[in-house]
Amino acid sequence: MGSATIPYKEKYYSKAEIFIQNKKFEYYSSPILSQHNFKHAYFTKSSSEKFLQLLGNHFNENYINCVSNQIHSNVIVFGSNSQEGSKIDADGLFGNKFNQNLWVYTADCMPIFFADKRTRNVAALHCGRKGLEKKIIKNLVEIFDNFGTSRDDLLVAIGPAISKKHYLVDKMTLKEFYVKAGNKKMMMNFNKTEKDLCFSDSNHFKEQYSYQLDLKGAAYRQLINENIPNANIDISNLCTYELKNEFNSWRRSKTISRQWNFICP
Repeated sequence: MGSATIPYKEKYYSKAEIFIQNKKFEYYSSPILSQHNFKHAYFTKSSSEKFLQLLGNHFNENYINCVSNQIHSNVIVFGSNSQEGSKIDADGLFGNKFNQNLWVYTADCMPIFFADKRTRNVAALHCGRKGLEKKIIKNLVEIFDNFGTSRDDLLVAIGPAISKKHYLVDKMTLKEFYVKAGNKKMMMNFNKTEKDLCFSDSNHFKEQYSYQLDLKGAAYRQLINENIPNANIDISNLCTYELKNEFNSWRRSKTISRQWNFICP
């Protein structure tokens, strides 16, 4: 069956590096967020939680680092409820004060930053298959609505995440995802990959059919459904699965390590 056309384009994110205490940290930046002077960084695996204070101070002295305990939910909290030493279960952070660095950690899921170019309010999401199914994007847009954000002013940048061709699931998982994530029109457009050969216990090869799940495409569709202009959306072309020297990937190596991503007003 033919694959469905996903009307989005991935973009080139520029790479930079900083040196702190003789250690190099590499990160990527979104074109649209950089254009509007929002400080942010999608770090490679050169980062870790123990360096958050150093990294935060490099970009913003006297800022408070806000980190949640991520649980693949649709829960979003204000930064002041998730400051240093007081983590709360959530997968989204909304900056409710202008001295907050919002941090999310990922290893295949999408780090998604939102920024209002008029009010300068910002938010950060950890968003994977479960987050899309539970409509965390819709929940966050509603919070921006409550703060008076216009759709034309809302910028969105999806950082490095696993690409469609490397996120393989079974048919039922994909069907369930399209129903829950609001992609019913795509439900029958399963993009069947080439047959994947696995070595069985009986020392015989058996055929398995896998299906590609497009996290970035599904997130894009949800953003468009929330009436966010296409011109306001950046989607990185970086794949965490492919770029093993730069990113941790749970699906590639079942690692517990994560890369860190931050944004501030």
